[in-house]
Amino acid sequence: MITAGRSIPSKGLKLSEVDDILKDLLNKCKMIEPDYLPIVAPVDYDDHTKLIVVWCPGGAVRPYRSPAAFAYEKGKAIPSKETIYWIRKMASTIKPSTQEMSDLFTLANQIPFDDRICHQAEMTDLNITLIKEYLREINSALFDEANSMDFNRLCVSMGISNSMPEFMKPKNVGLLFFSMEPEKYIPCAEIDVVEFPEGVGGDRIEEKVFKGPLHQQLREALQYIRNRVIKERVIKHPDRAEADRFFNYPYAAIEESLANAVYHKAYDIREPIEVRIEKDKIEILSFPGPDRSVTVEALKSFNVFVRRYRNRRIGDFLKELHLTEGRNTGFRKILNALEKNGSPLPEFITDDDHSYFITRLFVREGFYAEAAVSDNGTENGTENDTENLPVGASAFLNSYKQAKRVTAKSLMIAIAAKAHITIAEMTQLSGVSERTVKRYLKEMQEAGILTRKGSDTSGKWVLK
Repeated sequence: MITAGRSIPSKGLKLSEVDDILKDLLNKCKMIEPDYLPIVAPVDYDDHTKLIVVWCPGGAVRPYRSPAAFAYEKGKAIPSKETIYWIRKMASTIKPSTQEMSDLFTLANQIPFDDRICHQAEMTDLNITLIKEYLREINSALFDEANSMDFNRLCVSMGISNSMPEFMKPKNVGLLFFSMEPEKYIPCAEIDVVEFPEGVGGDRIEEKVFKGPLHQQLREALQYIRNRVIKERVIKHPDRAEADRFFNYPYAAIEESLANAVYHKAYDIREPIEVRIEKDKIEILSFPGPDRSVTVEALKSFNVFVRRYRNRRIGDFLKELHLTEGRNTGFRKILNALEKNGSPLPEFITDDDHSYFITRLFVREGFYAEAAVSDNGTENGTENDTENLPVGASAFLNSYKQAKRVTAKSLMIAIAAKAHITIAEMTQLSGVSERTVKRYLKEMQEAGILTRKGSDTSGKWVLK
């Protein structure tokens, strides 16, 4: 043993004492809140005695508290019901003052989850191939040195492990990006894509789960959505050479929304990122919600500015890979992509407790309308269908832009064919949400070309 610069000879423990001491140590550790267990190893001291080496690295959920006092009865320690936090000052363990307590919590909060070491993992859980591929992709100078540099030193240089040679451990951010199975140590670090081809109430549900290194699962999930979900429509016009091109959902908006969810998710919460794909919308759900400085009203008005980021280390790696920017540009990029595509405004939703965050993107109006644009550049049945509509219909339809005009006309045609049609049926035929259908119906009523006769259940629609 070495203390105060002096070496003090150790007496060692008898073999018969080791087991009792380890049991007593375990019982006392169970009195610590939250749970904490040091690393304990009995080692040989000489032929007849042993030493117990106790290593107490900083805990991931500090600060800790323990019983304020012990009473001893017949040699057995009985802890008090009161538990308090303790700090070490010089050679004494004392109860902290109010200011010291505040400093204790501040110190604990300075280490976010992605920058904490993972005590359950080993350095061998970090994959050198993934590390080198990342360094090559970002054109890092470390790539040329990776083959000759000591592996532990390389990890320290990248900030994906701690720097204690006697106790090297990977950090959570290292496991998330450079482990083949990060979910082994960080449960639910995944993206679940769930499709409802027949609607939420339908019998078919198609699910795809993306696991593995964080940047790879993000790219694979985006590619999957791009190939299976995103569709393009081209409208040709006889009076000009340029065609109108638009998508059911702009890829840039989905990419930014999902990247933001990966960036800001709390990985110590055992919930995956979920992408729900329905006919008329896409929802991206992650936990928890945004920073407390972001209000529900600010989200509704898209007036969001935040300078506190939950996972700065994750953000650094994503920015190096050009998967996100992390400069409060996410909301603006989503809005710009939707506006360019002619899509409705999104919805950003959280609750008062900021326990979850939903990004909701709506399908472009008119994309799935029955009166869709045909390959020859004209609207299917435009002339005949319009002839069956009231005289004022054409003027009303011309007040809309192309995509909205297609949706409005499909609703008129459906009403003309079936006066007792329900809103649910109109929603199914037009491919837009129920809310959008009701908005069109209200605008037609206000324009005086549509009226409702009878009750909501047995009445009918009448075009005038």
